[in-house]
Amino acid sequence: MSQIRLNSNLSTNNEQVSIDPQKVAFTELDIQSKLLRMDQALYVVQNGEAVGVCLAEDLKDSVAGTSMSLLSHVEPMHVGQLGDPEFMRAYGINMAYMTGAMANGIASEELVIASGKVGLLSSFGAAGLVPPRIEEAINKIQHALPNGPYAFNLIHSPSEDAIERGAVDLFLKHGVTTVEASAFLGLTPNIVRYRAAGLSLNAQNQVEIGNRVIAKISRTEVASKFMMPAPARILQQLLSEGSITEEQARLAANIPMADDITVEADSGGHTDNRPLILLLPTILALREQIQAKFSYNQSIRVGAAGGIGNPASALAAFMMGAAYVVTGSVNQSCVEAAASAHSKRLLAQAEMTDVIMAPAADMFEMGVELQVLKRGTMFPMRAKKLYELYKNYESIEAIPQEEREKLEQQVFRSSIEEIWRQTEEHFNARDPHQIERVKDNPKRKMALIFRWYLGLSSRWSNSGEQGREADYQIWAGPAMGAFNYWVKGSYLEEVSNRKTVEVGWHIMTGATYLYRLRLLQIKGIWLPPACEMYVPQPFSV
Repeated sequence: MSQIRLNSNLSTNNEQVSIDPQKVAFTELDIQSKLLRMDQALYVVQNGEAVGVCLAEDLKDSVAGTSMSLLSHVEPMHVGQLGDPEFMRAYGINMAYMTGAMANGIASEELVIASGKVGLLSSFGAAGLVPPRIEEAINKIQHALPNGPYAFNLIHSPSEDAIERGAVDLFLKHGVTTVEASAFLGLTPNIVRYRAAGLSLNAQNQVEIGNRVIAKISRTEVASKFMMPAPARILQQLLSEGSITEEQARLAANIPMADDITVEADSGGHTDNRPLILLLPTILALREQIQAKFSYNQSIRVGAAGGIGNPASALAAFMMGAAYVVTGSVNQSCVEAAASAHSKRLLAQAEMTDVIMAPAADMFEMGVELQVLKRGTMFPMRAKKLYELYKNYESIEAIPQEEREKLEQQVFRSSIEEIWRQTEEHFNARDPHQIERVKDNPKRKMALIFRWYLGLSSRWSNSGEQGREADYQIWAGPAMGAFNYWVKGSYLEEVSNRKTVEVGWHIMTGATYLYRLRLLQIKGIWLPPACEMYVPQPFSV
């Protein structure tokens, strides 16, 4: 009995082909081997009751063969055919795929450079870093990739405006032409200044957008702000400050704030845990409404992130209309990521259910949470306890003595007085305004003390701080578990083999592989179930 199943209503054109039966694949293993040759057209043929597949080159080599019925075929396909070619053209890349930023430099210079050298776009994790460290990364990446492609993350910092502003200053100073904007609740003068300062008119009197913005969003109200032109109020403010010219203010009033919108679903780190299958179509519909209103020369592209952990999830996003896909969690376990070996091992062991929401350091007082790994660490539980204390008490002194002692012994491992001394020292060097706000505000002081733990826990995870393994804050979404399940048994199961470029290439190649499989199914041809699995094989880039 044939291992290929045909729909009863399969329509054929009765075309016959001559082929050597030895070149036709009838077994499960041989069929998949043919299907993996994506540079070749794949033909489905029938000889009596037997149904098999062959390649275009097999037909050419079979002048004197057996006559078989040609049931259907799928054309050759490569990874560059998925997604919006305009996205690839705009950023000078060879497939509609990028790796998103992971804060504190986890998305490292090495990761960005490795991707850029083979024509992939990666975003450096500038969030959480002080300006001198960001400037160091800019110099290193620009030296290695003078013509790109690369991007830098600009994260919204509601409690540390000086940090957000300082990052924009550096991006403009050094000519960083692409930023990935994340965690924005609305537009700030900083992101508007970056966008507007890169605008000019060319010789054909057309608007040249020198500074591209890829905005990562998970809510329609935020997406709409990035899809529309910058608010006149902010443009006027920047103009009066001398931050932009009159021409730039005028041009900014007629272009969207972002070139691309990344729909961030159930991701690691900052997330609203939205399901991609609902959020992406909603944002695509919003894009069409805004395009109809403003009639932009170039329509805003919409990509997908959050939950992209294997070829099937990437293909699902493209089939829903995504212009590109973005991966995040899966890259944190790659060799180029600036995470510790211990953290990478925990990530490589994670299952989809091994993640949980916990308070975020940068938006602690607002009650904002982010998604982290819960397996192998007590950080989520301890962080939640800190936020519970913050909500219930007006000052650190108001916390019962017994609870304070637990904090000092189990969480801080130091006296509260010493933690406050370190906190003052940190913010006096980073953003002195934070310390000024503490005066006559004991609850604010308590928040900064708790943020000491929340902020350092992610750095302990990155640096591999010995003795603090139980406090590692490791950002991750369920995509990490899906990725681990997919690569189990392959060479990518081993952490030391996980390279950013190879992970991205296999996700996209697997998506391309599955796409041809789906085309055959639509035509009424079902290959053996084992063909559903694309297994990554080692390769050299």
